[in-house]
Amino acid sequence: MKPLTDFFFEGNLFWKIVLLLWSLLTSLFTNAQISENSELYKTLKSNDSIIFERTFNRCELDKLDDIINDDFEFYHDVAGEESREKFLSSIKNNICSNPNKKPIRKLVDESLQVFPLKNNGKLYAAIQKGKHLFFIKENGKLTPTGSALFTHLWIKKNNSWKLKRVLSYNHLPIQN
Repeated sequence: MKPLTDFFFEGNLFWKIVLLLWSLLTSLFTNAQISENSELYKTLKSNDSIIFERTFNRCELDKLDDIINDDFEFYHDVAGEESREKFLSSIKNNICSNPNKKPIRKLVDESLQVFPLKNNGKLYAAIQKGKHLFFIKENGKLTPTGSALFTHLWIKKNNSWKLKRVLSYNHLPIQN
């Protein structure tokens, strides 16, 4: 008895055409990461910078009010779950409490991906994911401490983007 692959590929033009059409159709309906040159990608990368460069790294806490959704939820594989209020408090009281020994976050640029979410063709949200590295800044020197992955769910409200859900996971220490 011949293998099934021989039946499909042994000179049977009909099945080759069916397979080709199937692969073309499935590729049309597969959501892919959007271009780094797209407006959405640039907007969410800028918002990432507001959250991390301006707030996490520089402690400009007022920058978060306009970007964090009211029903924000943060899920961390080490620190647990946090609401909007607890998240803001954690940044203020932990991340920004000691300027002499300050945690710093750096995005791994090439890891950043953005995937649009649409409802009947209308953009209503987006998933942003990537990898970031963490450091401790002490006496002007950055010492690497670890890395992690993140997934953000952004929603579009009144033509602005709000961070609604965060998954922060796979936190790994730097191996010496």
